[in-house]
Amino acid sequence: MKLYITLLFAFLLAFSGLQYSYAGQSVTTDTVFLKLESKSYKDIIKLFNEIGYTSERWQKGIREVPRIRITNIPKRWQTISPTIPVKDKKNIFFRLIGSGILIANEKISQTHERLLTEIDKKNISQNEWIHVLAMRYKVIKKKDSLLDKNKINELLQRVDAVPPSLALAQGAIESGWGTSRFAIKGNSLFGQWDFSGNGIKPKKQRTKLGNYGIAAYDNPQASIDAYMLNLNTHLAYKRLRDMRTKLHKQNKPQSGWELAKTLDKYSERGNEYIKELHNIMRYNKLNAADEAFLWDKGEIIISPAP
Repeated sequence: MKLYITLLFAFLLAFSGLQYSYAGQSVTTDTVFLKLESKSYKDIIKLFNEIGYTSERWQKGIREVPRIRITNIPKRWQTISPTIPVKDKKNIFFRLIGSGILIANEKISQTHERLLTEIDKKNISQNEWIHVLAMRYKVIKKKDSLLDKNKINELLQRVDAVPPSLALAQGAIESGWGTSRFAIKGNSLFGQWDFSGNGIKPKKQRTKLGNYGIAAYDNPQASIDAYMLNLNTHLAYKRLRDMRTKLHKQNKPQSGWELAKTLDKYSERGNEYIKELHNIMRYNKLNAADEAFLWDKGEIIISPAP
């Protein structure tokens, strides 16, 4: 493994001309595989080509996705996006955000597995970890609340992954392919509302809806994590969670296409919003993203210049 990584790193340095740095001697899922300081969207396209994260491999049925974390959405993306080929814009958005979606789902799946393990220990009433998790997923309001069988089942239902095809389609719509003012100012990809007073104020705020803003995040990954927690906890998305559970019980794959049918309350446009989600999924052939998986190497960290 060490020899392979060393040779690959040497290849990247020799042929890319980009600002790469390598950290670590061996590579695991919690180490940095590569760092890229990107000054142009072409740097990212070039990186994709050199690590084999390409449309050609995808069309051959290869669903392996590198672990990529992008530190921020640069302001210049909003300016240059209309001038670059649509194919490149989608390529960058789907591949960067797609990796973040899989990373978020991986964390949820690991939490779900630990939850099952903790439940098997039987002494749930004294299990602080389960109670903290139940509060995070809004199954209980207080740390010392009783967790009966129904609440445990509800928690298991909520701590579950979101199909990548659905998250990709919603991210594209809600952030305008990462170009919206909220995406640029606050790494916000899913248009989530914030009533704390710390959100980004819309230019035309609907006063009848209260003093709201759009939630801002330190990085795009935090936005993805918050979006999944929102789908997994908000009352408006109970139908999604119920359908997801039904698919599990029927031993059917988690389909973003099917779950999208439950999201009429995500937007004021209702069923028209669902139609738009399906159009994006269909046109961009996103259903295949539900088969994607993360590679077993470390992370690639991309830090775009402003």
